[in-house]
Order: sequence, then structure tokens, then C-alpha cells
Amino acid sequence: MKPSDYLKSLRAKSAAELKTELGALSKEQFNLRIQKVTGQQTKSHLVREVRKNIARAKTVLHSQAKA
Repeated sequence: MKPSDYLKSLRAKSAAELKTELGALSKEQFNLRIQKVTGQQTKSHLVREVRKNIARAKTVLHSQAKA
């Protein structure tokens, strides 16, 4: 999914849904980190992608809280 499409889908979600999404992304980041340590990781680009998606979700959540 392109970053702009992902951002649009995040903006359409409520605060509770964003928190759920953030929790899922954090678990995914943890799993990717464990895969890297154990040497099972084959798609190293996903680490960066998940990290950026976490930042996007936090940004949208913060902007919704301010508004």
C-alpha cells in the first residue's frame, strides 16, 4: 500500500481504532525484531516500513486529539 493511501485510511479511523492499529503495528515491529535477532528475517525492508507506519499512526492520533 502506498504511504498516501495508508495515511488516508488512517485518517478515516476513530481514535480507538487508531490505538488498536498502533498496538498491532508495535507487535509486528517486535516480531520483526525477533526475526532479525534469530536470523529468520528475509524481508528486511519491512522493519523500516513498519517503523514509518507507527509514526504515521501516532501523527494522525495526535492531530485528532488536538482537533
